[in-house]
Amino acid sequence: MMDERFARGNSLLHSVAPKVKVIVATLFVAVVAISNSFLVVTTALAVSCGFLLLSRLDADPVLKRLLAANSFTIFIWLTLPVTFGGQSIATLGPLSVSQEGVHLAALITLKTNSIVLCLMALLSTSSVATLGHALEALHISKRICFLLLFSYRYVFVIYDEYQKLVRAAQLRCFVPKTSIHTYRTVGYLFGMTLVKSWNRSSRIHQAMLLRGFNGRLIPLQQHAMARRDIYFLLTSLAITVGLISLHFI
Repeated sequence: MMDERFARGNSLLHSVAPKVKVIVATLFVAVVAISNSFLVVTTALAVSCGFLLLSRLDADPVLKRLLAANSFTIFIWLTLPVTFGGQSIATLGPLSVSQEGVHLAALITLKTNSIVLCLMALLSTSSVATLGHALEALHISKRICFLLLFSYRYVFVIYDEYQKLVRAAQLRCFVPKTSIHTYRTVGYLFGMTLVKSWNRSSRIHQAMLLRGFNGRLIPLQQHAMARRDIYFLLTSLAITVGLISLHFI
């Protein structure tokens, strides 16, 4: 399974109840996503950096994830300024760079970094299992929460089954080529992965029924609301309201 390296720590955000972090992240991301103000988005980026400092995450994995996220914004900077239209501020051969395109590309870049940093600081500091139970505690559909938890857990089981079949093919000296034999083998590989996954899911379902499974996953840890959770929630809501009020400045 994924190591969830950010979920291990002893910072303030690691100790906050997961459902509080889900509420704060949802409201904060919604405000940033719909905002068209540079003042709001820049302030949100500063707030996200503050969240990141509170989470005390390792710098190297954070920078790698930011680099992966900003690799998509590179294409935005390459296309929007020359295709958006508007007042021209420069020319690159036959292409004209528009002021509105640069403005929109910069806004999207700021939004992207603000949201990514916020989600890393708030949601990555909790495991997926605790986040799934937090969603259930917030009265999200139990079926959706159940599907999230099971999908996260057993997608790695399916991957393990696939790796076993790949190793078996390699032990039989299978070398991928551009040929009918390769296409047929890859098709058999995916087909057997589905079959073996189905068989394993049936065994898991039977084992769960034998252990009294009633359709609900019981969390191993109960996160009761503490005083620091209430303080963090109220402070974060005040910051979010402040971001909304900046729209009118």
